[in-house]
Amino acid sequence: MARRAAIGIIGCGVISDTYFKLAPLFKGVEIVACADIAPAYAKAKAEQFSVRALSVDEMLADAGIDAVINLTVPDAHYAVSLEALTAGKHVYSEKPLALTYKTAKKLVTEADKRGLKIGAAPDTFLGGGGQTARKLIDKGTIGEVVGGSAHVLSHGMEHWHPNPGFFFKPGAGPMFDIGPYYLTALVNLLGPVKTVAAMAKKSFLTRTVSAEGPMKGKQIKVTTPTTINGVLEFRSGAHVTIGTSWDVWKHGHANPIELYGTKGSMLVPDPNFFGGIVSCSEGDGDYVETDTASVAFGAGNWEGRPGTPKRSNYRMLGVADLIDAANKDREPRCSGRLAAHVVDIMESVLVSAADRSFVKVRSTTDRPAPLTAADVRRIAK
Repeated sequence: MARRAAIGIIGCGVISDTYFKLAPLFKGVEIVACADIAPAYAKAKAEQFSVRALSVDEMLADAGIDAVINLTVPDAHYAVSLEALTAGKHVYSEKPLALTYKTAKKLVTEADKRGLKIGAAPDTFLGGGGQTARKLIDKGTIGEVVGGSAHVLSHGMEHWHPNPGFFFKPGAGPMFDIGPYYLTALVNLLGPVKTVAAMAKKSFLTRTVSAEGPMKGKQIKVTTPTTINGVLEFRSGAHVTIGTSWDVWKHGHANPIELYGTKGSMLVPDPNFFGGIVSCSEGDGDYVETDTASVAFGAGNWEGRPGTPKRSNYRMLGVADLIDAANKDREPRCSGRLAAHVVDIMESVLVSAADRSFVKVRSTTDRPAPLTAADVRRIAK
């Protein structure tokens, strides 16, 4: 049996718990250490999850650590990932891979130069929901996709996150923070984006933190757009509207992603999660539902809010696939190239909104390979 890859986490904030808790679901990886710019955070997580607490420099210098999961704030993603690659580590970053396509591309180039693998969240499209939708699209269930819509609408993060300031800075906002889930899901289904057009605004110049914690009651400045509406032209010819906003109290968009084909329509489950129900119609007939709970990485395994069913959460799947890709010398499904293309789309959307112009996306990417039964057997316990 191959040795499990030793993984270090850099950035011990709220999201790190999910990675620590879900790592044991996968065969080829083991989180062995953590680090943070605030040593007390790393020490607390190390004690909670029985791993070593290191400084960032100590982690990068440790020859026994094969890969780094970069969970720092968005504006540190590029610098930390570059340091890890320079130190000879494979890298898996939280989204976005970087704040600009130029820097995202540099990370991909650096990894290629060093023979290393780089990837980035989200990996939710590898779940039962995303893979089932992909299979149905590839089978031609709804014909050629000609259009669609995607919506992610709420009233922001200050109501639940104890330290939400970074969400309202460049590199975050609803497009850069939540957009990667939707855009990655769409690229998985439809392929790369060619051209975008968009409008954007900041509806509130400040936000008041209402989440419990030391920031409660304090105001934070908003320095990035919080409502962005765009149109994506895919190289396949499909046109998809996308609306992302943290200025919405309530809405009626029950289906986060809808795709419209020449033979019918598809309702795609929430790309923030791994499972869900995929619904397809034949022409204008009734939707036929496909529950993905019995599909790999689709079963409910994670406690949600009290009184709600378990949801599917397999975060770490992208890391496990990246390590498997390194062992087999193939492209990770959550590849740096895919993540850089998503950054390029998001950056292009914001440029389009600022300039009131159509913007051609500079990059392209291949659709990630679907997960096979053999892949699942290799990766999952």
